[in-house]
Amino acid sequence: MSHVAVLKAAKAGRIPLEPDGTIDPAKADAAWARSTEPERSRAKPEKLKPVAEAAVGSVRETLKEQGLPASGSVTFVQARTAHEIAKAHLARLRLQERKVELVDRARATALVFRLAREERDAWANWPARVAALMAAELGVEAHAVQKLLETHVRVHLAELAEVRPDFR
Repeated sequence: MSHVAVLKAAKAGRIPLEPDGTIDPAKADAAWARSTEPERSRAKPEKLKPVAEAAVGSVRETLKEQGLPASGSVTFVQARTAHEIAKAHLARLRLQERKVELVDRARATALVFRLAREERDAWANWPARVAALMAAELGVEAHAVQKLLETHVRVHLAELAEVRPDFR
C-alpha cells in the first residue's frame, strides 16, 4: 500500500495511531484488514488466462514486419509494442480515408468490373459496326470481314481475360 493510502486511513480512523503519533505495524495491519473490503483491494492475486496462439502469432508477425525481434516467448512489452503499432496503422488508415486517399476495396472492385465489362462489350460489338465500312473500302464481302474481325476480337478478349493482376 502507498504512503498516501496509509495517511488517509489514519486520518479517517481506519488504523489506530499510537499516543506519540506513530503507527504500530501489527495493529495497523489488523485494523487495515478489518476495515478494507477485499473486492476493492488491488493486492489480490490475479488468475492468468492463457493467451490464444493466434494472438501470440499476430504479435510476432507485427513485430517482424517492423524489423523488431520476436523470438521465444512473447513478453508484455512486446505485446504492448505490437498493439501500439497496430493502433498507429489503424489511425493512419482512418486519416487517409478521411482525406479521401483511401477507397473501399469492394467498391473499387465493383467499379473496375463494371468498366471492364463495358469495355469488353464495346469491343465485342465493334466488328458489326465497322465491318461494312471496311468491306466497302477493300471491295470485299461485308459478312466475311465481320466474321474475321469477330474471330480475332474474341481471341484477343479471351487473352485479356486470362490476365489476373495481384493487387496485394
